[in-house]
Amino acid sequence: MDRVADGLDAALQKAFTRPIPKSAGAQVRYLVKQLKSTRAVAGLLGVTQRTVERYVKDQIKRPRPDLAQRLEREVAKRWQPQIRAKAKQNAATTGGIVIDTRARFGYTAAPGTTDDARLRHLTLALPPQYAARLFEAKDAGGTEQQLRNIAAEALGEVYFRDSGRRAHGLEVEFTDLEHLEFDL
Repeated sequence: MDRVADGLDAALQKAFTRPIPKSAGAQVRYLVKQLKSTRAVAGLLGVTQRTVERYVKDQIKRPRPDLAQRLEREVAKRWQPQIRAKAKQNAATTGGIVIDTRARFGYTAAPGTTDDARLRHLTLALPPQYAARLFEAKDAGGTEQQLRNIAAEALGEVYFRDSGRRAHGLEVEFTDLEHLEFDL
């Protein structure tokens, strides 16, 4: 499960100006319009072309639960691409991103300091450069671990090292993630 990537997607979906189509027929018609053919949609969803055609004509109203999830996920990926791009651009250049997380944080620090990991709940505004790095890594197909490392680096810089004013050389480990949410 990609919690960081899903959290970034959810944050971008909050920027949408119109809701995603609700009915299966409307969702399939949207995908057909985007992909230009029922065959491409069938391949994307893992169903037959005839099934896609039946959804387009509203001959089938309710998809099975697994198909409904795939359908909603694929529509959400493609919905309002210009709004999504504008929100990413704003977060990466001026606005930054807010992270709300509950996770275990451990540290690699100098001898004689406490480095015991403990559970913390943090809500912080991250600077735009970290938002840009998170979105770039996600768009480039970065793994969940790479995204977590960027988030840990950002939290280490903003919260633990206070933008370079304290705890020099402290490296933050971001583990046992219980909750993670982003907001633009």
